[in-house]
Amino acid sequence: MSSRPTLTTTSYAVLGLLAVRPWSSYELTRQMDRGLARFWPRAASKLYEEPKKLASHGLARASRRTAGRRSRTVYTITAAGRRRLAAWMAEPASGPALEAEQLLKVFFAENGSKQDLLNVLAGARRWAQQQTTANAEIARSYVAGEAAFPGRLAHTLLVGRFLADFEDMVARWAHWATGIAEGWPDDISSAVADQPTLHYLAARDRESPERTIVQADTAPAGLSGSPTGQT
Repeated sequence: MSSRPTLTTTSYAVLGLLAVRPWSSYELTRQMDRGLARFWPRAASKLYEEPKKLASHGLARASRRTAGRRSRTVYTITAAGRRRLAAWMAEPASGPALEAEQLLKVFFAENGSKQDLLNVLAGARRWAQQQTTANAEIARSYVAGEAAFPGRLAHTLLVGRFLADFEDMVARWAHWATGIAEGWPDDISSAVADQPTLHYLAARDRESPERTIVQADTAPAGLSGSPTGQT
């Protein structure tokens, strides 16, 4: 057995969940889908393999538990697993990597119709609303004292606020982009670029970080909740 096995970020995500409490593979997959999937989505088939991998490296321990006529394998983090998780926490972390099919379709919008583009933007608004509702329901469960792990609220709330701000940003962007696209001709390959947006993007790095944060909620030119017109 290797003393320093190569682990992926998903391996550490599963290890982090095991640090909360023991889980079966099925429970881990459900928990990933309920919580981490909003910022670390992975296929269920991949998640079922991770606990076995961790156990093979001595970072988790597998045990059989019986409930009635059914038995299941439950994974528990080991002392070596906790040390490895702590070491990973101390390492530098990569920045966000955005994956959005809706943005991909907007990027290549000239290959479809104007209505196709507007449908994509409407889908982005619906996505933002659905995510906002899901995030609010989780927050309400903490307020009501019904959340599964209230002792973890302090730091999970930091993630919740990031997700909430991201959802709001997507909603504002989709609203703005819809206003822009609605003013385009039916042949969107001949659409004219919005100049205020271009100049806003070109000057963003000249703003101080503090001022940029303050302005984020005050609708900077070209990217506001009230869309600019085409020039």
